[in-house]
Amino acid sequence: MTQEHQSKIPQATAKRLPLYYRFIKNLHASGKQRVSSAELSEAVKVDSATIRRDFSYFGALGKKGYGYNVNYLLSFFRKTLDQDELTLVALIGVGNLGTAFVNYNFSKNNNTKIEMAFDVAEDKVSQEIGGVPIYHMDDLEKHINGNVDVAILTVPSAVAQSITDRLVKIGIKGILNFTPARLNVPSNIRVHHIDLAVELQSLVYFLKHYSTE
Repeated sequence: MTQEHQSKIPQATAKRLPLYYRFIKNLHASGKQRVSSAELSEAVKVDSATIRRDFSYFGALGKKGYGYNVNYLLSFFRKTLDQDELTLVALIGVGNLGTAFVNYNFSKNNNTKIEMAFDVAEDKVSQEIGGVPIYHMDDLEKHINGNVDVAILTVPSAVAQSITDRLVKIGIKGILNFTPARLNVPSNIRVHHIDLAVELQSLVYFLKHYSTE
């Protein structure tokens, strides 16, 4: 798929693609040959009209009364999501959350891998967790030498921006930020903020004010 074509895809659609891919991969593993937009809708909790509109950005892909060919969708999404290309990730901060990430290491997602981790605690540096080596934060520039494009940030908020500045200088293209800090980065760097406390507060608010009886 060309970069020009990709750039026309709405960001909301792009975020749903991994959901579609995971379900289609499971369908393929179970031997199913075709799937309707209604079945997809039930599985990924996205309405059928949105699914059809999402898929239309890539060409129709389906036939009325038949649905979508599972094999075709699988190969299509694998290519679209660069599923055959491994993306290496650096984890910055090996506290409780960081340790959980390293142990899990996206084992259900075969195109991303935490390659290395960084911390300042002497009892963690030079150790391995789940086969992932842990280096001292002072050696960030030494070990991230252009092979790693993405960093997961699980450090104290007070140091998040200074570490981000270092990551930007050494060529990190994307940051998954689990700190409450709002990071300042150049326009060519992509940052996704995941504030667990805010998400939890939002969930509680919706439970209280929008719950159906």
